[in-house]
Amino acid sequence: MERHITLISTGGTIASRWQGTGYAADASGGDVLAGAAVPDGVVVDVVDLFNVNSSRLTSAQQLELLRAVGAALADPRVDGVVVTHGTDTLEESAFLLDLHHDDPRPVVFTGAQRPLGAVDGDGPGNVYDALQVAATVRDLGVLVVFDGLVHAARGTVKTQTVASHPFTDPSGDGALGRLGFGRVDLRARPERSAPLPLPAVRGPLPRVDVVMHHCDADPLFVETAVAAGARGLVLVATGAGNATPLMVDAIAAAVRAGVLVAVTTRVPAGPVSPIYTGGGAVDLVAAGAVLTGTLRAGQARIAVLAALLADVPHEERAELLRRLVLGTASGAAAPARVGVPA
Repeated sequence: MERHITLISTGGTIASRWQGTGYAADASGGDVLAGAAVPDGVVVDVVDLFNVNSSRLTSAQQLELLRAVGAALADPRVDGVVVTHGTDTLEESAFLLDLHHDDPRPVVFTGAQRPLGAVDGDGPGNVYDALQVAATVRDLGVLVVFDGLVHAARGTVKTQTVASHPFTDPSGDGALGRLGFGRVDLRARPERSAPLPLPAVRGPLPRVDVVMHHCDADPLFVETAVAAGARGLVLVATGAGNATPLMVDAIAAAVRAGVLVAVTTRVPAGPVSPIYTGGGAVDLVAAGAVLTGTLRAGQARIAVLAALLADVPHEERAELLRRLVLGTASGAAAPARVGVPA
């Protein structure tokens, strides 16, 4: 039986070619697909959405991608969606889509660490694997497929700048599964929060800033973000979510001004936790900030943005943000073996 997959191309290294001084995205989705094998029984339709290095991606473009995926899945003939995307901000786009994805059919993100046409290019293999996963799995939400591994969107971040295996969940138990010998072998199901309705955006998007704490840090950048009109703020704290009494005062003032504040950590792995006072997470929570569990800065910012865009009263946004950052268990991890011929 044929499986119909829509491939949405957004640029990134997988679509990048030499520009004389460096690489930049300029190839179409058709060019990307032309270099890859397609699994047997899979039919691919290509949508060229935009073509940018993902470090230049905007929240408006991420919402455009969210709508494009929804449009693709509105066609009942479509069995799944693959998104080719730059690796720099892939973790943010994938998480945004996962927060809103309410469909049994999969959305699979992939990309490349080496440019289009490279002799040792990883893009073609990643595209093949992503198509295979999109044609095979169900009820897993949004996934990231890279270097033979299948990851959940939530918690998966880029941990290697140029290596062929850039993605992992530093706080998790490893990938959901792997590909090989013509099969997609899954060992777990991802935890996901209840999907949000698609946001009805009216007017400019809310500004959401990220501020990092460090030795000698003062509230300047928190206060500057609020003065610039930020409606959301992510504080990248130290340790388990710690800052200073002065930073706590600034966060409390921001919350009183109506700013939605999340606290994550600059430590690669482990949860943010209310352990310490004297400017620590205990005091930040008392000031009205929301701790983000194991989500790091990029995905924490996406959760704040999603909460701000949701159609809920202002006073309920902090509670919604708590639900988004912590997720909702979808049941115990259940091994599964599914596959199609390679």
